[in-house]
Amino acid sequence: MFKSSAVTAALLAAALCMAASGPLRAAVSEAEAQDLGGKLTAFGAEKAGNADGSIPEYTGGLKSVPGYDPKADRYIDPFKDEKPVYTVDAGNMSKYEASLTEGDKAMLKKYPDYKIMVYPSHRTVWYPDWVTDNIKKNATTAKLVGSVEGDGVGGAAPDGFPWQGTPFPIPKNGFEVMWNHKIAPGAAVSHHLNKAFMVDTSGGVTDLPVANEYFVRSWYDQSGALRKQTYDATMGVSSRLQDPPSSAGIVFLNYYTPSTDDGGQKVWFYTPGQRRVRKAPEFAYDTPIASYGGVLQWDELWGFIGRMDRFDMQLVGKKEMIVPYNVFGVTNNLPARGTLGKSFIQPEAVRYEKHRVWVVEAKRKDNARHAYKLRRFYVDEDCWCIVSSESYDDSGKLWKVGKIYSFPSYNTGGVDNATWNFNDVIKGNYFIINIGAGDPGFFNRNYTSAEGLNIPLTPASVAAGSSR
Repeated sequence: MFKSSAVTAALLAAALCMAASGPLRAAVSEAEAQDLGGKLTAFGAEKAGNADGSIPEYTGGLKSVPGYDPKADRYIDPFKDEKPVYTVDAGNMSKYEASLTEGDKAMLKKYPDYKIMVYPSHRTVWYPDWVTDNIKKNATTAKLVGSVEGDGVGGAAPDGFPWQGTPFPIPKNGFEVMWNHKIAPGAAVSHHLNKAFMVDTSGGVTDLPVANEYFVRSWYDQSGALRKQTYDATMGVSSRLQDPPSSAGIVFLNYYTPSTDDGGQKVWFYTPGQRRVRKAPEFAYDTPIASYGGVLQWDELWGFIGRMDRFDMQLVGKKEMIVPYNVFGVTNNLPARGTLGKSFIQPEAVRYEKHRVWVVEAKRKDNARHAYKLRRFYVDEDCWCIVSSESYDDSGKLWKVGKIYSFPSYNTGGVDNATWNFNDVIKGNYFIINIGAGDPGFFNRNYTSAEGLNIPLTPASVAAGSSR
């Protein structure tokens, strides 16, 4: 339970009320928390490397790269000269089967020319000291709260939420792992102007709308100013479409909250034709995102975002897996169209490494409605971010294979994980968003605060800054 010295009487009463209304998971003991900074990193990963050395010891992450300018439009790849250690293809996949995700096994079986190029593993993620200090406090105080398990998080910070950091560094169930993903430390603001594409079954390419996007992790603005503007959102999106002309000026403003208020999110959109901002509570769960041709659902952003009440999140455990990691090229360094293959992203563009990941299976609850019956998420132990996923239809057939191409945001801490690739293995098409910062005029930048940035963060500021 909360320590009475850590919260006010009013907040303690509120916490007790939440506990009475539904499941409340206990935090780990003080003795367990002592492992943080010992055999575990300060953020909960295993510090040691693995038995054969293919996963190295964690030594502090990557905090700088020679030649990188924080004001630059893209990140330098410090590993661009490395060569693959081995390549997995349909002919030799049985040798690596224990380390392959189910999605990659399906891709290797479906496409004879699909391959996975595996490079030396680097544990590049780091977090500021103030964040890791908060993670240590969360270990013994953060809890799942709400009338439905996984619906919200509580903690011992003065506002009744967890401190600003990973809430469950020593997770005990799948909901806790997924909340770690949803509140993963990273840049307070990520600013992207990149491209998105749909590639059909014949290899035909459709350009999807170009969006000028600000992704906001307001909990990682140390001053707290950004949280006050964004309804305490754990993640937010302020996105303005600017191409094609028919879509130019449409704005989406989304905030995902740490409680069930407004269904766990607040969403508005602005259309130039109506010249007004409207609240849009229906932009949730498996609602297709119309501006991206309906191939991406609202809860598939970052691999998964939004409310978990329609699924049982079952923790399978931690495994050593071959997953996309330190993928600088797709987002930052390569021309967008140069990464597009006929049936999948060019294998040479994607860097795979072996890492330890938490595996969570999301099983749709009886009588709940969602397009997916089963989802599987692979969450890296260092970044607490989804790196791969699979989604199954009502018949139990694999439908989508998801890849989240992350790389360290070495100037801010955490990772940039805004490039999302989904292969529909039933239809044979695929979708990718936020690629091509290597093209002229496109960029990818991360910041530790919103200070000095003109970001429309409220419905009023969206309306005031919109015209057509």
